[in-house]
Amino acid sequence: MTAEQTYQLISSYPDFELRDYAGCVMARVNVSGPFEAAGNNAFRPLFRYISGTGQAMTAPVLLQPGQVPGTFDVSFVLPPGTRLDSAPVPEVPGVALLEVPQALQAASSYSGRWTQSSYETHATALEVAVRQAGFEPAGSPAFARYDPPYKPWFMRRNEVVLPVVHTNRA
Repeated sequence: MTAEQTYQLISSYPDFELRDYAGCVMARVNVSGPFEAAGNNAFRPLFRYISGTGQAMTAPVLLQPGQVPGTFDVSFVLPPGTRLDSAPVPEVPGVALLEVPQALQAASSYSGRWTQSSYETHATALEVAVRQAGFEPAGSPAFARYDPPYKPWFMRRNEVVLPVVHTNRA
């Protein structure tokens, strides 16, 4: 079974879960092209990195818009306990390691195809639900893919994950 990114469930709301994600190290690659192809385009270099270094496969694969329009950052979370200073240095072109601090995040799960329109619909709904619950977004949403491409679309586990802070309002 594939290991998953570590988090603690803080609270459940009607439209999302509030989770405290542990700090982690991610292997990330930036790719250009359409949203629907970004995960597949990034998979090969990321897989070459983890398989070439003996790192275990983890879930989810995270996808976010890159800093340059038309690009996407695609990341694998390295196994729990991995530290940036002890992680294998990427020798695969384009793969970079980054340390991600602990973060409070809202997560909304859904099944279905890996399309930009589905992601955007769920990201917008999550942001509205988060604000209604008294939180503010503290960053950009990420699309989280948990399943391999050969799994039937209607059985896939997808999530939108959004860093948040509490607004202290009633």
